[in-house]
Amino acid sequence: MRLHLVDGTFELFRAHFSARPPSPRKATIGLVASMLALLHDQHERVTHIAIAFDNPIRSVRNDWFDGYKTEDGVAPELLAQFDGAEEGVRALGMVVWSMDRYEADDAIATAAARWRDETEQVRMLTPDKDLGQSIRGQRVVQVDRIRKREIDEDELLRSRGVRPSSVSDWLALVGDAADGIPGIPGFGKKTASTLLRAFDRLEGIPKEPSSWPPGIRGADRLAETLRDQMDEALLYRKLATLIDDVPLGERLCDLAWSGVPREAFTAWCDAQGEQELRERPQRWAAPDTAIAGAKS
Repeated sequence: MRLHLVDGTFELFRAHFSARPPSPRKATIGLVASMLALLHDQHERVTHIAIAFDNPIRSVRNDWFDGYKTEDGVAPELLAQFDGAEEGVRALGMVVWSMDRYEADDAIATAAARWRDETEQVRMLTPDKDLGQSIRGQRVVQVDRIRKREIDEDELLRSRGVRPSSVSDWLALVGDAADGIPGIPGFGKKTASTLLRAFDRLEGIPKEPSSWPPGIRGADRLAETLRDQMDEALLYRKLATLIDDVPLGERLCDLAWSGVPREAFTAWCDAQGEQELRERPQRWAAPDTAIAGAKS
């Protein structure tokens, strides 16, 4: 049994910026086509799946920090497709988590933590750096579908230089432009990784640079900056730390995928005028199979 957890917001943006011909529903159709390919992927072997969306994009983190990401700058035609995109993937038989106060990444982190010991593997389909904190050995991994890359704990340490326990601290230091986290001035990826590989968390980094690992350039200046901006760094870590106890209503068995529900999907395709997509499913569900989404 494998559990696939999809970042629907990322996939919708990816479809919007793809090379597909422009149309009012480009992102939605591209998303549904991409999910159909995933569901039938023999390598992925989907047995249980859910997809999460930031709908709306604002979340509880906007209450904590004014600079956190919002819908500002997102194309209106893309924002207008979120509800329709959820309808499209729901018609594929996928459980949909439409997140409101929380974020899609929080839903994924929650599901990974809740069900990792009940599955062969949890596969988090997103390149988002913050999901690195949910990786556990080879039991919970990240999958970057664009780069065809799988990230387990060993690969995370090799590529980013940190363990899952340090990911949110690392993001606090280097920042995350996609989420509006500015980071601490002067701290690059290599320096942050070196410090956190040695001390694990922000609070563990010695105030005196003489105790830091050798070879860090400008250690005196960086140590002073971190002392002066530790409150900001702790806030940024809070923003980057995923919430792994979101009240998801489903049980693991509710996420089982047994095929595309024919009536729901063909009706959706007909409503969209998508005859080509209508013929793509290779596996149809039993007639009485029903999947519902949840608003969290």
